[in-house]
Amino acid sequence: MNLPIHLILAAAAEPAADAASSQPKQPIVENIMQDTRSTLEQLHEQGPGFFANLWEQHSDDVLRFARVVILALVVVVAAMLVSMAMKRIIYRSMKKIEAMDESLSHVTYTIARTIIWIIGVLIILDLFGFNTASILTVLGAAGLAIGLAMKDSLSNIAAGIMLIILRPYRQGDYIDCGSISGSIQEMGLFSTTLKTPDGLFVSAPNSVVFGTPIKNYSRNPTRRSDITVGVAYSDSLPVALQTMRELLNAEPLVLKDPAPEVLVSELADSSVQLTLRYWTKTGDYWDAFWSIKGKLKPQIEGAGLSVPFPQRVVTFVNGTKSED
Repeated sequence: MNLPIHLILAAAAEPAADAASSQPKQPIVENIMQDTRSTLEQLHEQGPGFFANLWEQHSDDVLRFARVVILALVVVVAAMLVSMAMKRIIYRSMKKIEAMDESLSHVTYTIARTIIWIIGVLIILDLFGFNTASILTVLGAAGLAIGLAMKDSLSNIAAGIMLIILRPYRQGDYIDCGSISGSIQEMGLFSTTLKTPDGLFVSAPNSVVFGTPIKNYSRNPTRRSDITVGVAYSDSLPVALQTMRELLNAEPLVLKDPAPEVLVSELADSSVQLTLRYWTKTGDYWDAFWSIKGKLKPQIEGAGLSVPFPQRVVTFVNGTKSED
């Protein structure tokens, strides 16, 4: 209900009059009431069309700003949706390609997401009236200066991109790269994360990995192993060779093709060195290695052979002294 202004002023004045009659020495209260009455009078003089006039004078600006804000929010939501859709597409596509692994999918998605958000930010700045061309020029100059100052980091990014393209290893592979060795845990744009056989964490810069010859122990499906064992010179060599062949043929993890071999590798000081050469699947390499190592001594002793200790033969020559 809209009350006339004179009733409002009268209602505001009555408490002040009562307070003044009961407490005549209250100038602070009177000043507050006077300010209130003057404010109400100013609003009454402006009339009900104050906000209407404000809307009429600035409606275009308000609508334009609201439209820009709404479009900016739409761009943000669209960038989020496109980023999520791109993540699903990249991961699903990479899973269908056997040569790709999870680390490469993560790196590819990181690059794509960064590009999407950069485009979104440029669109939002353009909506708010910023000169994106000049911004790109400034960013380019700043990027050049930052690139010169951070050339080592940029070299890691370039090496990471080359590793993604060439794919010398994948997640889970065991590699040896100079003084760095371990199983690949994750490959990023700046560094490659490895786990050593004794459980240590290693983070290697991509530039170091890319600039060093990489020995990948897990890349090929099969691996060859050589185990050397010595038998005594007094033992029968044909029996020793046959015993080692039977050992390799009885091992289920040893591949039949290529066929295992037993070779005389060296005639050492104290023994005849035999080399057991065989092939296994890459995943069975260490299981077969430790299994054969553990069976060598019982197999040799069961065949009546012996594993000699290092020994030296010392010959004393008694000289004679001649007298003239």
